[in-house]
Amino acid sequence: MPRGSKVERNSVSNQPHEMNYEADKMNVKPSAVKEAKKSGGSNQRKDIEKKMKS
Repeated sequence: MPRGSKVERNSVSNQPHEMNYEADKMNVKPSAVKEAKKSGGSNQRKDIEKKMKS
């Protein structure tokens, strides 16, 4: 059975490697990802990316 699930891939955890991945992908600092998570009230990847684009 493969590791992880689609549910895990759709969310961003507070682990440093996850924050760094999203930050590199969006070309921002990891602190910006953390703020987007906090202000958006969601840890869903699509919600965070949408918040950071605006």
